[in-house]
Amino acid sequence: MADFLELLHDRVVLGDGATGTYLYELGAPLGHCLEELNLTRPELVSRVYREYAEAGAQVVETNSFGANRVRLARFGLEDRVREINARAVQVAREAVPGVFVGGSVGPLSLRPADGDYSPDDQRAIFGEQIEALLEGGCDVVFLETFTALDELLLALEVFRGLARIPVIASLGVSEEGRLATGETFPEAVHVLRKAGANVVGINGTCGPQACLHLLSKLEVGEGDLLSVFPNAGKPEFYEGRFNYAASAEYFAATLPQWVAEGARLIGGDYGTRPGHIAAMAAAVRELRPVRVKKLAIRERIAVTEPAARPSPAFADEPSILDLLKTQVVSIVELDSPKTLAMDKFLAGAKALKEAGAAAVTLADNSLAILRVSNLAAAIHLRQEVGVTPLLHLACRDRNLLGLQSEIMGLGTLGFRHVLAVTGDPAKVGDHPGASSVYDVNSLGLIKLLAGMNRGVNAVGRPLKGETRFVIGCAFNPNALNFDSQVRKLETKLRAGADYVMTQPVFDVALARRTAEALKPLGIPVFLGVMPILSSRNAEFLHNEVPGIKIAEPLREKLRHAADDAAATRLGLEVAREVRDVALAAFNGVYLITPFLRYEVSVDLLAP
Repeated sequence: MADFLELLHDRVVLGDGATGTYLYELGAPLGHCLEELNLTRPELVSRVYREYAEAGAQVVETNSFGANRVRLARFGLEDRVREINARAVQVAREAVPGVFVGGSVGPLSLRPADGDYSPDDQRAIFGEQIEALLEGGCDVVFLETFTALDELLLALEVFRGLARIPVIASLGVSEEGRLATGETFPEAVHVLRKAGANVVGINGTCGPQACLHLLSKLEVGEGDLLSVFPNAGKPEFYEGRFNYAASAEYFAATLPQWVAEGARLIGGDYGTRPGHIAAMAAAVRELRPVRVKKLAIRERIAVTEPAARPSPAFADEPSILDLLKTQVVSIVELDSPKTLAMDKFLAGAKALKEAGAAAVTLADNSLAILRVSNLAAAIHLRQEVGVTPLLHLACRDRNLLGLQSEIMGLGTLGFRHVLAVTGDPAKVGDHPGASSVYDVNSLGLIKLLAGMNRGVNAVGRPLKGETRFVIGCAFNPNALNFDSQVRKLETKLRAGADYVMTQPVFDVALARRTAEALKPLGIPVFLGVMPILSSRNAEFLHNEVPGIKIAEPLREKLRHAADDAAATRLGLEVAREVRDVALAAFNGVYLITPFLRYEVSVDLLAP
């Protein structure tokens, strides 16, 4: 709809305020799917649109921010995507017939429990929602509150294949001016303009002053259109709700400064109400848009800041990937103990080092069973054994803050080798009442580690130094859909993984298939090899441990073994065969020590 862009080129245009937080204020129940209200309580949604239009909004955004298949599935509404989005537009049209209607599309906000979605899957999800909004008759589309530039570009690509109406691409940027994917705000604006966004802006993460600071970092050329939809300050959590303090008067007083920095489309986000829009409407009448703005050249004062340094005692610890170039590399897993008794664990680690293990890898409470912290165990290994530790990092036990704090601590201590895993849910372990966190999954953790290697945290804040992690990821050859696992692995490699460690393989044919599938990827692979100790051990692994499958012929042989000693010999024989396939293909292997029986791993380390 050309009229909307013509209006923006001619004057400052006022958008609406928050939809979700205002619906909650009007009585929508907490935890309810707000987008479903388009169907069940359209009069409440209509009231929001009317109040914003009466306050002076020239464009209102539909109540469809989270109305994609993934997010609606959390409420059992995944089959009503088209109905909910089309109705969102229709309710707005009926409520405010003389106002532009913008179809709101938010990020997918994938969680581990949602499952795995390839880029093509994500394109289809965005396409379904955008098509429904277009069918409903929206005038413009808002792709908003995206914190990852790659996801926003994907959504923009989908939109460009479907429509020719205007599109606003709006970023959720940290106050420091970076996206979660590491790009600065000016860099992202440049990329989005080249990708075809008509308007680029900020919403959903910053208050009025932070938005002003971010806009000040942008040059504005003739024809460049910027939007800004600030939150009403930082929220305070009180009695089950988030409350925002920034007043309508404060917004109105700040508005001329946003305009002076080049903003053309201005509204409000979280915590704003019709009163904020009314106050801004009164202020905006006398303002004219800034068509060209150059950045002032400021004299920089050189300040030398000390970079982060790892622990000097381990700064030169070799990378296992460098060792692979000249020698066979055997990584051996040795679980930290379930009690405070460390002697057997340390004796085992010493024996493994003497037998030729290049690194000892330490699981992070695998199978959700309580053990001594693998970080503490790694410090023991360094100080008392002198072997390279490789730490597993699970997403189960720490939220995003805790994970980052742990990772930064590892970096300052000079640890380099990590394996990013999602982690077994707490309910399967010995503390079933414990909570599983999963703010991110293994893919998100890989991206987080890769970001810290670039010197930024999850919200793009500079770390004044860079970590030096060699990032590992997991692959499960035992999965029912092997090809799907390979595609999932490719996604992890694109996210920043440097090497692969697999679940244990108990079948030579599967080991060869895995080698044939992964070798063309050109990345170091450590195939998992775990000796079976008895028939009972095999049945437990096959039936009760996620991600492990043992073929029936081998289990049958183990059942007929004369005794456990004979079963162990058979298990070692199979393990050697799988090990030899791994070493022939990749020059490295991942040996998994069962039940602290480190002598069997010592046996497998022998040629």
